[in-house]
Amino acid sequence: MKHVSVIIPVYGVENYIAAAVQSVLEQTYTNFEVLIIDDESPDSSIKICQEFSDQRLKIIHQTNRGLAGARNTGIRHAKGDYLAFLDGDDLWLPQKLERHIEHLENFPDIGISFSRSALIDEAGNFMGAYLMPKLSNITISDLFRESPIGNGSAAVVRRELFDTIKYQDNVYGPTEDYYFDENFRRAEDIECWLRIAIQTDWKIEGIPEALTLYRINTQGLSANLFKQFESLEQMIEKTRSYAPTVTSRWENISRAYHLRYLARSAVRLKVGSDAVTFIHRSLSNHWRILLEQPRRTILTLIAAYILWLLPKYIYAQIELLVSKLLKKVKKQPLLQN
Repeated sequence: MKHVSVIIPVYGVENYIAAAVQSVLEQTYTNFEVLIIDDESPDSSIKICQEFSDQRLKIIHQTNRGLAGARNTGIRHAKGDYLAFLDGDDLWLPQKLERHIEHLENFPDIGISFSRSALIDEAGNFMGAYLMPKLSNITISDLFRESPIGNGSAAVVRRELFDTIKYQDNVYGPTEDYYFDENFRRAEDIECWLRIAIQTDWKIEGIPEALTLYRINTQGLSANLFKQFESLEQMIEKTRSYAPTVTSRWENISRAYHLRYLARSAVRLKVGSDAVTFIHRSLSNHWRILLEQPRRTILTLIAAYILWLLPKYIYAQIELLVSKLLKKVKKQPLLQN
């Protein structure tokens, strides 16, 4: 039975961390260690983690280095054949690890296995929407458009894959191995997956079950939309440094798809003016997104304008009505990603 290292970066998640850790301990696949990386969390998160008595848990403290830095610390300490990542405010369903290990064992050319995700709100309630990405035949162009992996809690990775992309640096004094780029405070996972796709032959594939519960946290990184776009530009420049031809081909398309994603996020957060701004910038970068994905793009455009122009209580009534209609015809919700 292969050993799995579950890496949980912890910073300011005292309202969620107990449930996150418990969702790991309830996994049907039991041969794992849990590395809780205290990224100098300012709240009671680590005190809460210390209340668990399971011997598989290990808490590692470090000065604040951000999410990428916490993941790197976890990878350096990991003893597992497979590495699984769970953000401190997200959750896993009980069969998460079992299904991914089965997937990776059956297909040795797959380096990253990921699942679909269900969206939950800050209280843990299902929001009626899923991340429903492409699952197979994933190419570099797919990663430039929209990372199918979707969030930092969806992926389970072969340890040997990380060994192929590691590099050394001495940002904090001693020379260390790096995997995620710690210059990124956002989009660090997307940058890493894209680097893997460009520089290695490992495949990235998903499984159809929604095994990750991804929390839309208005206080977290997911809510800071304009900074997310700045991180996209940082990712494009990083990729240009080692793959200029590929980057030139896909950068405007990448901007368009990510800006549309930000528009949809702004709609979820009920910020109509930002939603309109993002969808306009999306179309100005690559108007053919209307032809490539007409339903999703047009619905985003309509939702953004309705939210911007109408009073919020009227928008809420329209949103509820549309959601009910879509459920009746067994389609995905209006704001599905």
